[in-house]
Amino acid sequence: MIVVTGGAGFIGSNLVAGLEQRFGADGPNLVVVDRLGQDDKWKNIAKRDLAAIIQPEDFFAFLETHAGGIEAIFHLGAISSTTERDADLIVRQNVTLPLDLWHWCTKHGTRLIYASSAATYGDGDSGFDDDASPAGLARLRPMNAYGWSKHLFDRQATKLVGRGIHPPQWAGLKFFNVYGPNEYHKGSMQSVVAHITPKIRAEGSATLFKSHRPGIDHGGQKRDFVYVQDCVDVMLWLYDTPSVNGLFNLGTGTARSFADLANAVFAALGRDPHIHYADMPEAIRDRYQYFTQARMERLREAGFPGQFTTLEEGVRRYVQEFLTADDPYR
Repeated sequence: MIVVTGGAGFIGSNLVAGLEQRFGADGPNLVVVDRLGQDDKWKNIAKRDLAAIIQPEDFFAFLETHAGGIEAIFHLGAISSTTERDADLIVRQNVTLPLDLWHWCTKHGTRLIYASSAATYGDGDSGFDDDASPAGLARLRPMNAYGWSKHLFDRQATKLVGRGIHPPQWAGLKFFNVYGPNEYHKGSMQSVVAHITPKIRAEGSATLFKSHRPGIDHGGQKRDFVYVQDCVDVMLWLYDTPSVNGLFNLGTGTARSFADLANAVFAALGRDPHIHYADMPEAIRDRYQYFTQARMERLREAGFPGQFTTLEEGVRRYVQEFLTADDPYR
């Protein structure tokens, strides 16, 4: 049995699809832990053959009942909104729960692969090096409660590793700017690709934030955009390679501008680019990242052999195969 927490969410549902594709009908039972709510989030997993869908409050009772049959847990569930203000809720979900899960996996010999975040790097002044040493982690200064909670868990986990308290395999993944199918339930937290594609189709233009920093053009703010299938490929490789442990960046290693991203969407739609720029809301200006770029050496040194999808190709696939399709769900 393989358990995916947050398995009905964006990255989680793509992972479940990847696991099902990898193993087929004769593979391990797939269990999703998530809340579906009252919107269309259920459609993210509607095509999957699942052994069970577990409510988060029933998770640990389920684990105890099935302790002998769970091979691996992908822990992707979290409070992931960078604007969430309830820090107590964030700590319960993003620190306390995964620590309990870490100890459970250690006790029962279950492999654990979990989601960290590039938000742990804050404004990027300390770089984007996935150095898991105590000194390396101590240098980072996240800018919001979400990033801080992920960083705190990374620090706790690596401290436990140093004391010899860890699952038989453990890996944390610092996801950078992920885009791709099944993110539609995320509302304002959807990728820029998902936001601007319908606007371009309807109006022929896209709107991006102006730059409020000297020397950076409007639309010149850069991110390490990574296609969700690449994230799935890395997680499947970790599953296939149980000897690999550690904290790893998961981006492409190449920063691209939001203008590049928008131009890729126009190209995927066969439209000439028309980009307008609007003032960035003052509430986020002092916390806005102008540059992110994952250092990928550690994942490569661990043996990951795959190639990452270019921005233009990833956007083309997403736009043409999902966002403009009658059925946009994977």
